[in-house]
Amino acid sequence: VLLAAAVCTKAGKAIVSRQFVEMTRTRIEGLLAAFPKLMNTGKQHTFVETESVRYVYQPMEKLYMVLITTKNSNILEDLETLRLFSRVIPEYCRALEENEISEHCFDLIFAFDEIVALGYRENVNLAQIRTFTEMDSHEEKVFRAVRETQEREAKAEMRRKAKELQQARRDAERHGKKAPGFGGFGSSAVSGGMTAMITETIIETEKPKVAPAPARPSGPSKALKLGAKGKEVDNFVDKLKSEGENIMTSVGKRSAEAAKVLAPPINVESVHMKIEEKISLTCGRDGGLQNMELHGMIMLHISDEKFARIRLHVENEDKRGVQLQTHPNVDKKLFTTESQIGLKNPEKSFPINSDVGVLKWRLQTTEESFIPLTINCWPSESGNSCDVNIEYELQEESLELNDVIITIPLPSGVGAPVIGEIDGEYRHDSRRNLLEWCLPVIDAKNKSGSLEFSIAGQPNDFFPVQVSFVSKKNYCNIQVTKVTQVDGNSPVRFSTETTFLVDKYEIL
Repeated sequence: VLLAAAVCTKAGKAIVSRQFVEMTRTRIEGLLAAFPKLMNTGKQHTFVETESVRYVYQPMEKLYMVLITTKNSNILEDLETLRLFSRVIPEYCRALEENEISEHCFDLIFAFDEIVALGYRENVNLAQIRTFTEMDSHEEKVFRAVRETQEREAKAEMRRKAKELQQARRDAERHGKKAPGFGGFGSSAVSGGMTAMITETIIETEKPKVAPAPARPSGPSKALKLGAKGKEVDNFVDKLKSEGENIMTSVGKRSAEAAKVLAPPINVESVHMKIEEKISLTCGRDGGLQNMELHGMIMLHISDEKFARIRLHVENEDKRGVQLQTHPNVDKKLFTTESQIGLKNPEKSFPINSDVGVLKWRLQTTEESFIPLTINCWPSESGNSCDVNIEYELQEESLELNDVIITIPLPSGVGAPVIGEIDGEYRHDSRRNLLEWCLPVIDAKNKSGSLEFSIAGQPNDFFPVQVSFVSKKNYCNIQVTKVTQVDGNSPVRFSTETTFLVDKYEIL
């Protein structure tokens, strides 16, 4: 049985200690204080036994990782557990020093609890421990996304009702009648004042865009509530802001992406089109495009039945040789001769209130000139460390790439990189050993930039470099220029939403 796991100094002072059975603080401190005196420097053993317990230990620079076990515990299993404990510590601490261990003590305790439960080793590896301690919940993200959508719909309904009330008041005033009363009030002055007040309240409350707390059923509830402390945190943050503190709100990358996807496009017409492209690209570190594959699609959404029999006029200015493919129900001959998308049977209608893919395209190439954004990563060894120069260049100047993140892997257990020159900003993720180079926009005005940093390691440690971005301009110049009705050829108002996303973008 494993009694305790501790990180202590060479003098036996406990920095972090996690007990897996009932033990008093005095007892654990006494056991750790006795530990350095029991060690015999002449021997090569990594364990020491006393009358009551066995110490299994591993030196880590100026510290010791110590497991205290019972004497009849299986020492081979204990040594394996010790190795896992020793590998966990560099995951959370950049340097094996007392201050760093103290700073991340709770992270280490949570990780220790994943390795051992009630004195017995759990069957876990380092990757599983990392996943468990992150506590990333997909269900929570889905719940939040649904709640935001419901809030947006409720606000839209409030605005609609306010407009109806205003309109009713105007009509009543125009015809010299009494405006419709509210409750027991019948006078137009009172009801008109209330309408204006309701409208003002709606407009005022809409400005801050603070998510209201979801309505809960009345009555006492003893169930576990997720996010129950949210209100207290908000109040605390508001107090800090009122005192002049700058509060930095950090939003996770995935949730930010989810918000982008959920955000409704502005001015959505009855005929709405989504043009989406995804790129998958692999480059060699010494240049050369190994493979680039791009998939695009036009999705049509019609929300009004009177616009169901229409034709889309497509303008294709692509000169790279993309392969186009229409939906089986689309008239292929009409598309080939006149670049129009219409149904084979003109009497039939497009489906209402559903996204229909009408045209898709594909581009596969190994032509280097087709790479939209080139990345050149150049690590060079200098003594014990490595100097890394990395630069980007936008080859496709018509594009505008937003939220660009260039992710460079770093060797583990060597501390933070020393940044030299940088265009843009950077984030160092010490737990995942990554350096993220963040650029808000890359376009024709900001087509190139560089980053220099140095860190202990070998040139191979800094690959593969990964890139992610989003763009509102598509790569293949395929656009819908006009929408007309089948009968009479009269033009139809339409809206378009274009996105260009990364599926995979690696420099190996």
